[in-house]
Amino acid sequence: MTRSYYAAHGGHPPQTELLTGRAVFTEAYAVIPRGVMRDIVTSVLPFWSGTRAWVIARPLSGFAETFSQYIMEVAPGGGSDKPEPAKEAEGVLFVVEGEMTLTLEGPAHRLTAGGYVYLPPGANWTLENRSAAPVRFHWVRKAYEAVEGIPPPEAFVTSDAEVTPTAMPGTEGKWATTRFVDPGDVRHDMHVNIVSFEPGAVIPFAETHVMEHGLYVLEGKAVYRLNSDWVEVEAGDFMWLRAFCPQACYAGGPGRFRYLLYKDVNRHMKLKSPFAR
Repeated sequence: MTRSYYAAHGGHPPQTELLTGRAVFTEAYAVIPRGVMRDIVTSVLPFWSGTRAWVIARPLSGFAETFSQYIMEVAPGGGSDKPEPAKEAEGVLFVVEGEMTLTLEGPAHRLTAGGYVYLPPGANWTLENRSAAPVRFHWVRKAYEAVEGIPPPEAFVTSDAEVTPTAMPGTEGKWATTRFVDPGDVRHDMHVNIVSFEPGAVIPFAETHVMEHGLYVLEGKAVYRLNSDWVEVEAGDFMWLRAFCPQACYAGGPGRFRYLLYKDVNRHMKLKSPFAR
């Protein structure tokens, strides 16, 4: 299967371009289209050299509160020897363009487009771009929710090409999910998967569930149902959904539609005591 991964490159539109766009933020969802990923909205991070980031999701009270997601761009020679400042943070790295060297608990791994890394809390890792071109990757971060008696998961390195997609029942493979973690493994409290639709495939009902979502479109285009709205999306767009936002999809483009999907899983809902002060 041929795979493609859209990567933001920044820049600025010309002064002659219209101001109208597809960006929208509502009480239930946000759409950050690829045209928003400009130089002016990048961030720099402590202890990262030659690096900039587009922050496309962050914990936000009353909206989505469990995760953050960055699009990272590391120039040749750049990287970090102290990348993660939070000891409780777990993470996933997914490469969309270029090449990087990841040192994880000792061994070094060369990662290219489609490369995938799971980083448990407290993982010892560094990252360097030893190539002659920028490397671009997604970094999803979440505060790991430890459970007494259940050990945290181990770190691992794999790739999109190494994992066989699982077809959704009754779809003849037209709707499939590349699962990098066993859904029954309760050590994991988040999944970052790839969801794929062949042209004309659908999510045939409005999913309404407790999981928060980040959906970055890697390839193709579709019409997505978000709450009560139908929204056109394409490669490079990001959809950010709070819990219980209804969602469905129709893959209407001429080619395959694929997105990188974050969701929080496998934990009890946090309860607040009525006596708490």
